[in-house]
Amino acid sequence: MTNGLIDVHAHHLPDFYVEQATAAGHAHPDGMGGWPSWSVRDHLELMDRNGIGTAMLSLSSPGVHFGDDKAARLLARRVNEYTAELARDHRGRFGTFVSLPLPDVDGTLEEIAFAYDQLAPDGVVLLTHTHGVYLGDGRLEPVFAELNRRGAVVFLHPTSPVCWEQSALDRPRPMVEYIFDTARTVTDLVMAGVLTRHPDLRVIVPHCGGAIPVLADRINEFMHLFVPSQEAPPRDAVQQLRSLHYDMAGTAFPRQVPALLKLVDPDRVLFGSDYCWTPAPLADAHIAAIDTAAPPAEGTTWRSLTTANALRLFPQAPQVPPR
Repeated sequence: MTNGLIDVHAHHLPDFYVEQATAAGHAHPDGMGGWPSWSVRDHLELMDRNGIGTAMLSLSSPGVHFGDDKAARLLARRVNEYTAELARDHRGRFGTFVSLPLPDVDGTLEEIAFAYDQLAPDGVVLLTHTHGVYLGDGRLEPVFAELNRRGAVVFLHPTSPVCWEQSALDRPRPMVEYIFDTARTVTDLVMAGVLTRHPDLRVIVPHCGGAIPVLADRINEFMHLFVPSQEAPPRDAVQQLRSLHYDMAGTAFPRQVPALLKLVDPDRVLFGSDYCWTPAPLADAHIAAIDTAAPPAEGTTWRSLTTANALRLFPQAPQVPPR
């Protein structure tokens, strides 16, 4: 029997987290109408209905840092322990991407050590920025050095950009702002040389790369224009971008995946549902579109391709057949 899909872009919302985020001023996170409902039962029902074997759970925007380092450390620890317990209770069905209390570097290093030594996560989730600190910022170098040392899978997730009050035009930020903040932070990683210095990082970019596929050549050109001649330039930007992994969460077809495949080979593409922030009926429709899209190559399907790609990233993942 074939394996079920491995969903690398799946979110959970523990009640205690929603309560703390709401109390911190996030009653309408990223301009949405409110928090979606989530439960283990509903998530498993969606997975079974769509042939998803395993979902890698991560916390979405706005993350765990609401302005106080100590509170962020405590919330990250509580979220990560909760998620690890959930994965143990439903072995094979859920994997874990741990949350980190960035931009608190010391607290983040402490949480990486705890999580990897005690919880055996599948990776970490990093927002595109936290309180204006984007991922190419030199202050985060110790974090990336440690993640590189551990060969970590790093799942990126967008959040509202620092200028959203002006740029979002009173519309929900996930619609457009997420796409451009993804491009902003990935460009920052490339321009700052983070990916070149830390080649053992395995980075997943969400939503078919956001705007990255159509900007790749432009980024490459500017990178070489603005790197001082006396410095060794980072690895070619297009090469760096081709080395990353990209999930299909959102409206992957009919336009986004074809654009992505102009940049990367099919073996870099992963499945993502974006549930529960994508409501179940929409998630069902997005998966149906993947199933009816032209196959990536003769003799394969998007399901078989993305599952094989995910198993190379997560060789420890149990191979759960669809239900």
